[in-house]
Amino acid sequence: MYKVGIVGATGVVGRTILRVLEERSFPVAEMKLLASGRSEGTKLSFRGEEITVLETRRDNLRGMDLVFFAAGTDISSEFAPVAVEKGAVVIDKSNAFRMDPEVPLVVPEVNEEALAGHEGLIASPNCSTIQLVVAVAPLHRAAGLRTVIVSTYQSVSGAGAEALSELDEESRASLEGRKHHRKVFTHPIAFNLIPAIDSFDDLGFTAEEMKLVRETRKILSHPTLAITATAVRVPVRVGHSEAVTVELETRVTPEQARRILAQAPGVVVADDPSRDLYPLPVAVEGKDEVYVGRIREGLVGERWLNLWVVADNLRKGAATNAVQIAEALARRGEI
Repeated sequence: MYKVGIVGATGVVGRTILRVLEERSFPVAEMKLLASGRSEGTKLSFRGEEITVLETRRDNLRGMDLVFFAAGTDISSEFAPVAVEKGAVVIDKSNAFRMDPEVPLVVPEVNEEALAGHEGLIASPNCSTIQLVVAVAPLHRAAGLRTVIVSTYQSVSGAGAEALSELDEESRASLEGRKHHRKVFTHPIAFNLIPAIDSFDDLGFTAEEMKLVRETRKILSHPTLAITATAVRVPVRVGHSEAVTVELETRVTPEQARRILAQAPGVVVADDPSRDLYPLPVAVEGKDEVYVGRIREGLVGERWLNLWVVADNLRKGAATNAVQIAEALARRGEI
């Protein structure tokens, strides 16, 4: 049994981590919930007990075996090393440490072995990266990846609770012919697509797109992988979707790919267009698996495959992956 903390407990991901820990019966002896000063005193329920949220401060990070960080890069950068210093193992959901060569970046179905020899800090990848690597890693193991081209269709929940509220209000305002003042997005999100997530670099790629590139290479231990990405925000509440094209070292037919993926951990193949069966965000909400469909050979060559990949970004893309890391650490005796 472990003394567990969640930093950012009142946010969308923090609340989901709390729910997933309960659903998966993670062995918690004591739960401590931390958030910003404005959330101090909020009460959240865990296993029938009301727990009062404390402010994230150095002295409140004592006495825990395991701490989940779900509060953003600045908070993780400041407080995650403090939690490690005070004896906890930290699983961080922010971008603060993902590309640090000394910090494992882990998706348990893909590279659990990276946990070996960790120094108290483990990073969980970006939501869009997680579902991508769960889908392509089995093909990489079977036939070798040469190229990955991915376009993401990312739900509004990936931008937080305030973004969800903005989508709801803007949708109502648009249907009623009213004006709506935006706080989160620079362009309308209701009935619209925004091909810009995070800031742009000098090459015209966004930070979200470069996370996909760099994190995928690190997780797959494939630093020379040819990969490019386009990330788009779409007016969907929960569930990220990705159109993925891969080039393999050796040919894999669509039928073989379906068999490989159906046997892979964490993957559900939903692929029968004749029955209108393919992954949909509304169908995967609340699920912990990565769903793959529309598997077909690319028209540019026989070593190319096209995939449609969908997952719940709040669960497998965030909370569930973090809890699975904790489960792996516990199983390995590394907490």
